[in-house]
Amino acid sequence: MATRVQPVHRVSPGERSTPQLVADLSEQLTHLVRTEMRLAQREMRERGKEAGKGAAALGAAGVFALLGGATLVATAVLLLSLVLDAWLAALIVSVALLLVSGVAALVGRSRLRRAAPAVPERTMGEVREDIELVKEAGRR
Repeated sequence: MATRVQPVHRVSPGERSTPQLVADLSEQLTHLVRTEMRLAQREMRERGKEAGKGAAALGAAGVFALLGGATLVATAVLLLSLVLDAWLAALIVSVALLLVSGVAALVGRSRLRRAAPAVPERTMGEVREDIELVKEAGRR
């Protein structure tokens, strides 16, 4: 969705002087760069909004999962306390939870390291296209 710059003058390029053509090129390139920057900002803003909504939903899910998990932990401690002393049942369940937490932290750190940096991919593609068009026009 790259914005194409309209000709500044109705006079054909053959009738314009070289300094005028260079000035037009400079003006059009400046306009193009500004337009692409606005597009990149808009794209990143849209992604940010979607990420925020997703994070809010995941946060709510996390709170309810934590409450459900805490209830299950209490249930596990109470079940073990039927067979063992209450303090020993609580210790066993706590150690098991800490082991699971450690494994989850290692997996999470590994995945974060593999995550790609967030870049405006569409805009970068369009900028590459624009650069190729300028190069091609310069060869003519």
